Amino acid sequence: MSNAVHSPRPIILDCDPGHDDAISLILALSSKQLNPLAVTTSAGNQTPDKTLNNALRVLTMLGRSDIAVAGGAVKPLARELIIADNVHGESGLDGSELPNPNFEPLPCSAIELIAQKVRDSSEPVTLVPSGPLTNIALFLATYPELHNKIERIVLMGGAAAAGNWTPAAEFKIYVDPEAADMVFKAGIPITMCGLDVTHQAQIMDEDIERIRKIPNHVAQCVAELLDFFMIYHRDPKWGFEGAPLHDPCTIAFLLKPELFSTYDCWVGVETKGEHTQGMTVVDRYQLTQHPHNTQVLCDLDREGFVDLIVECLNAYTDT
Repeated sequence: MSNAVHSPRPIILDCDPGHDDAISLILALSSKQLNPLAVTTSAGNQTPDKTLNNALRVLTMLGRSDIAVAGGAVKPLARELIIADNVHGESGLDGSELPNPNFEPLPCSAIELIAQKVRDSSEPVTLVPSGPLTNIALFLATYPELHNKIERIVLMGGAAAAGNWTPAAEFKIYVDPEAADMVFKAGIPITMCGLDVTHQAQIMDEDIERIRKIPNHVAQCVAELLDFFMIYHRDPKWGFEGAPLHDPCTIAFLLKPELFSTYDCWVGVETKGEHTQGMTVVDRYQLTQHPHNTQVLCDLDREGFVDLIVECLNAYTDT
């Protein structure tokens, strides 16, 4: 039996908080398995000023003003910004009274911060984007010499089947398909947490009550955020019993990959289709000659996923 001690995995979280992004941050910072080097933000779930402020608010609540934070691109590479305020509310994190930030973002761009942290890391870094891929595409285009220091990109986005913003496209990819196209073509290993798996990651009313019983203020905040997040997903058109926690699947995969089933294939991004703009074309049956570029998550142990969230939230204590 091995007694080897593994050092925490260095990660950079690029997000657009957003309820499920906020919960991803909370999960990532709860675990000794992960070493968050930085948090960068993009526009997406709300406008860029609000997503940056929300990241600072979450980190302030967690007492983690030591984490380097920088704001990123204010709009997609080639399109006007689309936001999801119908899902996340006016602030982007409606439903809970998060504190005002007690620290400032760094006076540099997200891509500069990502480059600095990747360059300075003694180990390869995993990028964990859960918003539109604008910042990641700009970083990869600007710093090709750092590609070999990226271990993997574990992203939330895309779908092998139906979309959620259009019939063909998932929201994060639809917002900036040109950026997503650049990322999937970059030659860096990708793990895609798409709708096929995130729609299985539903949190139910009884799960929220289980979280509410955890005796710390972080868990109470998560329960309140989930109460609000549940409102949008109760629309019968979705056919959900609960609310799918898309972005936390990235962190769950890093912490407990055994919760997921996966397959490897080629994934491309449609940037020009009249009806399919932003679609991730998932070649599950190897119908093209393209080499594999993506590990696609396809199935999830939902109860194990909820147990992991509860375990992470129990790691926080009120002092």
